[in-house]
Amino acid sequence: MHAPTPVHAPAPVRGTSPVRRSGPTPVSVPLMPPELDALRSKPRHGESVTQRAGRVVRRAIASSPAAETTAVTQAGYAIQQPVTTGRQISVTSIRGGAGKSTVSALLALTYAHYRADPVLAVEADPALGTLPHRLGATEVRWSGTDLAQIVDPSMLITDLTGYLIPFPGGGWLLPGSQGAIGTRLDIDTYRVVMTSLRRYFATTVVDCETLPAEVARTALVTTQARILVCPATPEGVAATRSVLDWVGGLHPRMLPTTVVVLSHAAPDTGLDVRKAAEHLGVGGAVVLPLPYDRHLAAGGAIRTELLGERTLQAAARIAAEAMNRAVSRAENGRPGTGQDAPPPAR
Repeated sequence: MHAPTPVHAPAPVRGTSPVRRSGPTPVSVPLMPPELDALRSKPRHGESVTQRAGRVVRRAIASSPAAETTAVTQAGYAIQQPVTTGRQISVTSIRGGAGKSTVSALLALTYAHYRADPVLAVEADPALGTLPHRLGATEVRWSGTDLAQIVDPSMLITDLTGYLIPFPGGGWLLPGSQGAIGTRLDIDTYRVVMTSLRRYFATTVVDCETLPAEVARTALVTTQARILVCPATPEGVAATRSVLDWVGGLHPRMLPTTVVVLSHAAPDTGLDVRKAAEHLGVGGAVVLPLPYDRHLAAGGAIRTELLGERTLQAAARIAAEAMNRAVSRAENGRPGTGQDAPPPAR
């Protein structure tokens, strides 16, 4: 990986023309006011001491460790498989609070950990997304809107990374805004950013707005794989099924490249995961659970060393399934996009 350029340092402008900018050069802005730092509690491990101790005992008396190791190894191979062109994976949901920014951050961290080539996380939900917080950023200078005005085909990746924020594992983050209320990412800016950056990054994870926002609809159609984050509740399952029906109406071949993540926001949601998976697994979509994790539930920057083992395994499997589908889309040809009609109303 290239050495990260500090966020506060002047970004290079190689191959660009200053007249393309329509406003002043942005300055770094803290993501959180300093006075709110006192509100942060000490990060907790995703699993309690009792849960961790119980797992050690179960491993000592059961024959499952070999199977677990095999599953993790297979996921690692899938995540690391070579790509000929940049693979872009969009993450969205039908409602706010489902955990899409958390899933986006987990995916970006997982890809950055396993892959040796450049990984990018793009925040396409500047108004409500928390991707920069989840990836540990403390301040933001350049946003997607800023970069769209200056990106140039003559740039090298070392030029580009001066406008990005490094995150753990060697990945890069492009924020959607500096946190201002009412900030929006228009569709033209999104297209410029995604088409311009694709050749630099082997894997890009896009944290989209909730549906039926225009950028989210466009991302669903144009990325090589898509992830729908579904709250692990009956209402969440019903709403997500309506989205899947809409996606299948655009083009049936989009469903096999779709991953549904059942996100558990509480230790026991009371949801029958097997029946939920049967209801959501339409047209080839795969349904995977993301278990409750105390570290994730607390918010703030994700520290992978504090995640529960089940969470790490789930993140690896989700990342592997998404990569398999993104690569298979390239091998099978780009499906038709159909008509970009809005999904059913919430």
